[in-house]
Amino acid sequence: MSKDEILEKIRANRDVLKRLGVKRLALFGSHARGQAHAASDLDFLVEFDKKTFDAYFDLKEFLENLFQRKVDLVLPDAIKPRLRPTILGELVDAA
Repeated sequence: MSKDEILEKIRANRDVLKRLGVKRLALFGSHARGQAHAASDLDFLVEFDKKTFDAYFDLKEFLENLFQRKVDLVLPDAIKPRLRPTILGELVDAA
């Protein structure tokens, strides 16, 4: 799946993301760099209007069902300092 296909699917589901309280969703990792292979997971940086346990796992489940693959969600304050420049440098805003 290409980066553009991922972004298109995300944008087509903005209403669902809004209901889940997503303020920002940005792709990073191998798919953002165009280096993904068939078994690559999807990596997203996510910001919520209100951070809750349910919102996080509801979004994770929704995205894994949508893309039929493992999804890693990272909150901005959970990025390790040594990885921060790399992750922030490759973010592609999806929603």
